[in-house]
Amino acid sequence: MTTVKNKMSLTKKVLIGMGIGIFTGFLIRTMFADVAFVQDYIVNGLFYVGGKIFIATLKMLVVPLIFVSLVCGTSSLKDMSTLGRLGGKTLSFYMVTTAIAISLAILMANIFEPGVGVDLAQATTFAAKEAPSLGDVIINMFPTNPISSMAEGNTLQIIVFAILFGVAISSSGSAGERVAAMFFDFNKVIMKLVVMLMNIAPYGVFFLMAKLFSEIGLDAIINLINYFLVLSATLILHALITYSTFLKVFTGLSPIKFFKKMETAISFAFSTASSNATIPVTLETATKYLGVNNKVASFTVPLGATINMDGTAIMQGVATVFIAQAFNIDLTLSDYAAVIMTATLASVGTAGVPGVGLIMLAMVLNQVGLPVEGIAMIIGVDRLLDMIRTAVNITGDSVVTCIVAKSEGEMDVDIFNDPNAGRNEERVSLKGTKS
Repeated sequence: MTTVKNKMSLTKKVLIGMGIGIFTGFLIRTMFADVAFVQDYIVNGLFYVGGKIFIATLKMLVVPLIFVSLVCGTSSLKDMSTLGRLGGKTLSFYMVTTAIAISLAILMANIFEPGVGVDLAQATTFAAKEAPSLGDVIINMFPTNPISSMAEGNTLQIIVFAILFGVAISSSGSAGERVAAMFFDFNKVIMKLVVMLMNIAPYGVFFLMAKLFSEIGLDAIINLINYFLVLSATLILHALITYSTFLKVFTGLSPIKFFKKMETAISFAFSTASSNATIPVTLETATKYLGVNNKVASFTVPLGATINMDGTAIMQGVATVFIAQAFNIDLTLSDYAAVIMTATLASVGTAGVPGVGLIMLAMVLNQVGLPVEGIAMIIGVDRLLDMIRTAVNITGDSVVTCIVAKSEGEMDVDIFNDPNAGRNEERVSLKGTKS
């Protein structure tokens, strides 16, 4: 009996935690919404604290993992032209999938017309933050103080510094080799820490789901049911069709095997609604389960978590058409072209900016002359939809990672095709001290 328990995969544990959490949240909202003790000590006490601790442990790993892993990957490149090739391929695929995502969103929104019949005349005022200029974004990519960048969690600046540091290591002869060896050992220790912290994941996911669904009312979803369904369907369609097609066409690998390997990472992304917080899990999945060499994954995964926003782009497209329909404003073909162009470029231009999704949407609405106040009406269901968007985003990160790695000959296809790859270490970690 003990053996059976030990063999339960982390994915199953996370999904069980998620399911119980969602049920518990709905139960509390239905039966204990007015019970002060439950709200004060369970929902805003145990669930809130437990969820925050779980997110904190994931985010704790992000900066050291990005920096150390990227330094290891860059320093192991013997030919520096490879780095430029990696960057070019990665950015190109991220931009193309984003453009496809928002085009699909606009098509779906025009077919199903979620905003027709919705009255937004009384929309609450929404104040959007001003997006930085492209010049400022480029300038801010280069850190003046790398330590400060790490303390603030500025992903783009960390990536730039790690790449430069890795290049310097690879160009420093024997001294660089000694430093590289230290970073490779450091990377092994950090990955072991990732595995250790994964043991609390089912409990953390339970706390997050229970807290969220004890607060989300069905009325918020019902009022925007058409918007919710169209956006959700488009996100799922993009993940299953677009990504599967890209993976099959550019690598020849099985999309079914890919999605099976991605179960844990997708579960984490859904429950945390944060691409950055999911980086440790995504990176571990790419290297141990998908067979991607760390020199590629360490570059494509953190970069994707920062600039690959297919899920957010889909939200831009559906929300733009929804708001236009709700305000009875007709958009022309040139308006739609402007939406596609603006959202695609904004996904890179606003990378690393807090509240990036709403900033991007405000930019798109301004571009085509739609009232920004319309954003206020969709915020009520945005938290739940953000969970799906994040799952789509990290799926896209991993697909592009596989494509780039396969094209560079830096992918072990045997590991990808092996259903048990990476499982043995997971089972050992889940046994803990029982062995």
